[in-house]
Amino acid sequence: MKKHNFSAGPSVLAREVIENTAKAVLDFNGSGLSIMEVSHRGKDFQAVMDEAVALFKEVLNIPEGYQVLFLGGGASLQFAMVPYNLLGKKAAYLETGVWAKKAIKEAKQFGEVEVIGSSADKNFSYIPKGWTIPADADYFHITTNNTIYGTEIFEDFDSPVPLVADMSSDIFSRPLDVSKYAIIYGGAQKNLGPAGVTFVIVREDILGKVDRTIPTMLNYKTHIDNGSMFNTPPCLPVYTCMETLRWLKKLGGLEVMQKMNLEKAQLLYDEIDRNSMFVGTAEKESRSIMNICFVFKPEYEELQAEFLSFTGKKGMSGLKGHRSVGGFRASTYNALARESVVALVEAMQEFEKMHAK
Repeated sequence: MKKHNFSAGPSVLAREVIENTAKAVLDFNGSGLSIMEVSHRGKDFQAVMDEAVALFKEVLNIPEGYQVLFLGGGASLQFAMVPYNLLGKKAAYLETGVWAKKAIKEAKQFGEVEVIGSSADKNFSYIPKGWTIPADADYFHITTNNTIYGTEIFEDFDSPVPLVADMSSDIFSRPLDVSKYAIIYGGAQKNLGPAGVTFVIVREDILGKVDRTIPTMLNYKTHIDNGSMFNTPPCLPVYTCMETLRWLKKLGGLEVMQKMNLEKAQLLYDEIDRNSMFVGTAEKESRSIMNICFVFKPEYEELQAEFLSFTGKKGMSGLKGHRSVGGFRASTYNALARESVVALVEAMQEFEKMHAK
């Protein structure tokens, strides 16, 4: 049976990426050794790191003056690394969900944090508007896509202070003006690769401006100076990232990817809005293209377990919504095929015929 993986992360990867990674696990570059066995200091793996960085820059069209790092610790470690390296007196944050709240909590250990906008009043079902970035902030931090609540920021803001973005779950889903950002970071386990590696895009000229002593491993400069190899990097996840970037480039890049993602999301949102049993949880103008959240209308809520069982028998996994929202969440990341979305839409239509009042 065809499996349809709607998991929010770790999530679906392109089949050829998985197959090429599997080959490298068994025999890397005809060496007779696994990618998990070769030295990260050897020329074969150095070539992987170099290509991964070069493709990252090419696919995202990253301008001069930026470095791409592959680190450990997930986006959660970046919640602390960002203020450790950038926060002198005050930082501004936009509060749009659980991950933004976690980032705010970490930043408060290093200085004043001004939350300039929040959607907590409506369970983070929208992206706040009407806020002003304080000109005296050391940086302004946003979380561009909110996996739990299904909201997304699509604008590359013009910020009077360095703009920092957690793009864990929407990086590479669309073209991006990297020049608007000082730092972009995220866990790889959505659109880029398996869990275990974290990407950081950092503009070098923003570093070295805080007075505090930064521990060696938490200093971006350490990893820039050592080409992401100050310590042993997560070699296998970096390899898979390289394969994903090859796949993205071969597809035609981010313009093509964006068109595919918009089409998938529109298919599902159209069905949610049409279907008499379901309703979307995010405000329409804030709807995410990556994580599509919806619930049963009140009169059908008792059917939730039955619907999950029904879709499960059709090969669909990862559809259960986060406990903060309930209902269902279909994550339509880059590698999810259009046919998977079509299958879900057809299942929703079939379920409606079986149960609609």
